[in-house]
Amino acid sequence: MFEKLLARFRAGEPATPPQPDADLALGALLVRVAQSDHNYRVEEIQRIDRLLARLFRLNPVEAAKMRATCEKLEKQAPGTGSFAALIHDNVDHAHRLDALQALHEVMLADGRRAEEELSLIHALTSALGLTDEDEATARARAEAGQDLPPAHP
Repeated sequence: MFEKLLARFRAGEPATPPQPDADLALGALLVRVAQSDHNYRVEEIQRIDRLLARLFRLNPVEAAKMRATCEKLEKQAPGTGSFAALIHDNVDHAHRLDALQALHEVMLADGRRAEEELSLIHALTSALGLTDEDEATARARAEAGQDLPPAHP
């Protein structure tokens, strides 16, 4: 799937974003968390790019292009639950926990914890099939700066 996405970038930007898979759904959720407080800061954008690069083994340009695609998906896609369902149905528990950690990292990127961001992450915890204990673990790992492993070993 990712090769198809890269081919589209090389051929020029598609008129409509691709159908989301679990990877793009996570990227769109990262964007959604960053924008949920109506203040999409450069620190959050940079953190999303670094997370996408690390998780999906992308170079900085590829990560920025993926984020741009995810921003378009986030604007055009249905509710948050659809993205969460894609991840829940296609990703094992350990990687869903990593996804939750990534969401916390984006929330923490600008040094502020907006109520809108926290509420969205709480809702996503349940939608991803994770527990309050999982969320506490993910938040602690994010606060400690613990690196996420690549999503695709």
